[in-house]
Amino acid sequence: LKSPIDARRYGIETVYQDLAVAPAMTIAENLFLGRELLRKGMLSRFLRCIDKKQMLAEAEAHMHDLKIGIRSMKQAVGTLSGGQRQGVAVARSTAFARHVVILDEPTAALGVKEGNMVLELIRNVRDRGLPVILISHNMPHVFEIADRIHVQRLGKRVAVLNPKHISMSDTVAVMTGAKSAEDFPEEAHA
Repeated sequence: LKSPIDARRYGIETVYQDLAVAPAMTIAENLFLGRELLRKGMLSRFLRCIDKKQMLAEAEAHMHDLKIGIRSMKQAVGTLSGGQRQGVAVARSTAFARHVVILDEPTAALGVKEGNMVLELIRNVRDRGLPVILISHNMPHVFEIADRIHVQRLGKRVAVLNPKHISMSDTVAVMTGAKSAEDFPEEAHA
């Protein structure tokens, strides 16, 4: 979030479309980037000694929980595919989110296979009970994941729709202004 509010403090995490990871660092280092775990003991804390062993163990657990198959947490993120890199970003956000994860076009820079992998990760996060906000123009992905669709046009919300009771083409018509949300029955609204 680009506001004076510290989103991390409130348990809000974000995943961006540009694969925001540090490619030269390992997967474990990326997961804890800016939140490194320190070794126990006064001297270690004073000297700010990083507990790489604990970070590695927790990174493996997070990746396993989300069913992200990666050989080693010690490999550089730059050696991963785009989908795996986005998986690292999703794992990082879910590891620290307490209230919500916001995903901004998480599949935009990915191929079909990698995009499907990220969608599966999003499902896993949602199924674990963590609320997810997916910002996307990819309507098939939206309909595959969403419980409700907030349609924005010209910076304003024009409708909240139920994907189970409205078609994709009608949703696009509301998005473009070709149809009004009021043209649809009440069950189409969420």
